[in-house]
Amino acid sequence: MVMIIYVEHGGKEHVVDVANGRTVMEGARDSDVPGIEANCGGACSCSTCHVYVDSAWLERLPPKNAMEEDMLDFAYAPDQTRSRLTCQIKVVDTLDGLKVFLPLKQN
Repeated sequence: MVMIIYVEHGGKEHVVDVANGRTVMEGARDSDVPGIEANCGGACSCSTCHVYVDSAWLERLPPKNAMEEDMLDFAYAPDQTRSRLTCQIKVVDTLDGLKVFLPLKQN
């Protein structure tokens, strides 16, 4: 299991153990973390699992693919550098301690 830290817009933290091979979105959804809607269920066809990745973790994540880049255009207040869709981040051991911040709302 890998520990992922989800921080609500108001600052409340949720520390969740997520199994390798799952996505950061699935970890939030399955643990009822408020603020991750995941309307498309992980198909990268919406932006309702949008987060801002803690700057310390940006270099450790795989790059965004073109589909994720396109979907982020529909996210609420996207940040060119820190915004990611959690359905596109697979959980692996090297992400233990990953911290993500939820936006004020999801579009």
